[in-house]
Amino acid sequence: MKSDSEKPHYFGHRKRLRERFEKTGLSSFQDYEAVELLLTLAIPRKDVKDSAKEAIKKFGSFRGVLDASVEELKRIPGIGEAAPLAIRFIKEAANLYLQPKSSSDLTLKRSEPETISLEDPQILYDYCKAALGTQPNETFKVIHLNSRFQVIDLQTLSEGTIDRAAVYPRRVMEEALKRKASIIVIVHNHPDGNTTPSDHDKTLTRALVLAAKTLNITVFDHLIVSKDEVFSFRAQGLL
Repeated sequence: MKSDSEKPHYFGHRKRLRERFEKTGLSSFQDYEAVELLLTLAIPRKDVKDSAKEAIKKFGSFRGVLDASVEELKRIPGIGEAAPLAIRFIKEAANLYLQPKSSSDLTLKRSEPETISLEDPQILYDYCKAALGTQPNETFKVIHLNSRFQVIDLQTLSEGTIDRAAVYPRRVMEEALKRKASIIVIVHNHPDGNTTPSDHDKTLTRALVLAAKTLNITVFDHLIVSKDEVFSFRAQGLL
């Protein structure tokens, strides 16, 4: 059995990283150190600091590393086969964690007569960013709610190209009626990261609001999300 003096130098470094994490979480870590700690869990007997720094150099940040594909991660020197899968697993696990545990986690409420507000808009925003923010193509979803502002379901209505998903107001209304929804929240992503609504987004929103009114359905909001941002038509006074 090797003595402590005979063990590779990175053994002590790994131990110190883990002890720091146990005491402070990731708040005191630089991005490359967070990646390095993650790699130590998948690569047990190798110095991974250089691989961690190379990953940050290539993808820009810890978030960028998590958003990278398995194939992209495999191109990082020394990262091997198992670590990219571990990183992908952590990203997917985080997305799953951010999803509501039940419909009550996305319950809306009337705070005053004539006023509809989100009890906690950030819950909805975080959920939508996790569900759609990193999708490579534009995807259009609808959250259906009942008259008590409880979520019935989240439905994907369209998946398109990198800059357009085909959406038809008639189908949106048909699906809402099938579910007996009284309220809907429209959500779609902009894969390029810019959540500013296009003219098409604004025209579509107006068409959906008009169609919904004829059926006594409320379009509560239209959200445009990226991995970092959320644009709310309601918050911006565009509904």
